[in-house]
Amino acid sequence: MRRLGPWLREQYGEKVYKLSLSSGCTCPNRDGTLGFGGCSFCSGAGSGDFAAAFAPIEQQLEEAKARIRRKTDAKKFIAYFQSFTNTYGDLSRLRSLYEQVLDREEIAILSLGTRPDCLGEDVMELLRRLKRRKPLWIELGLQTAHDETARRFHRGYSREVFEDAYHRLREDGITVVVHLIFGLPGESREDMLASVRYLAALDPPPEGVKLQMLQVLRGTELGARYEQEPFPLLSLEEYADLIAESAAILPEDTVFHRMTGDGPGPLLLAPDWTRNKKRVLNTINARLKDS
Repeated sequence: MRRLGPWLREQYGEKVYKLSLSSGCTCPNRDGTLGFGGCSFCSGAGSGDFAAAFAPIEQQLEEAKARIRRKTDAKKFIAYFQSFTNTYGDLSRLRSLYEQVLDREEIAILSLGTRPDCLGEDVMELLRRLKRRKPLWIELGLQTAHDETARRFHRGYSREVFEDAYHRLREDGITVVVHLIFGLPGESREDMLASVRYLAALDPPPEGVKLQMLQVLRGTELGARYEQEPFPLLSLEEYADLIAESAAILPEDTVFHRMTGDGPGPLLLAPDWTRNKKRVLNTINARLKDS
């Protein structure tokens, strides 16, 4: 099992730190193009609740670096645009924004979170241009390989759309990191592992994965449902077992970028055990050691 931190140290000879940034983009699943409100589990900040509200990129970069440098003498960074869909909107504005970031010597990698249905040819040309400057990661929020589950949480695209985008990115030599969520309502343990097997069977398999437990947040459609009638969620032990099994299924070269997630504490309804990240990671590590 390859983990992101040690892998980055191998590549760059030192620790590389992530800067959470905002591009100011929205999402076609929120602005009415596909729907309003986004995926049923998504809060108003998209998947990037810790990214700053959109501000001049210079300000965002300096503030994000300052937070990290209060703890360590960091020199290399990943510019991570996480919130919403970072290939959606005015491409000339996005081109200027991302090129400004890549101009900075301390930025080693540009990472963009997006949707597979927002990767038209004009966007792909922009990504090719960016990739020529520095390493580029595209993070795709698949969440589940099952279209029926995806319809229930209003993902807004089919697995076929994901596969098309995934293969076009890989053919252009762009690194792809795929996100999965465990514990989505209606999915069994075997359904979740089937999503992992689906990723492992892709040709070529993804260079990176992010795995996360479903976190039910206030202010979301899923949160409203949970407050009216709580539904079953995975225990920490069940989740740790799924991570260990995922590590056994995925190819050895696939890098684990994340094995748990940080939810916005004031908004978190459940599961409560996700609040204690240290305990979660210790439990996962113990399970991996035993497997």
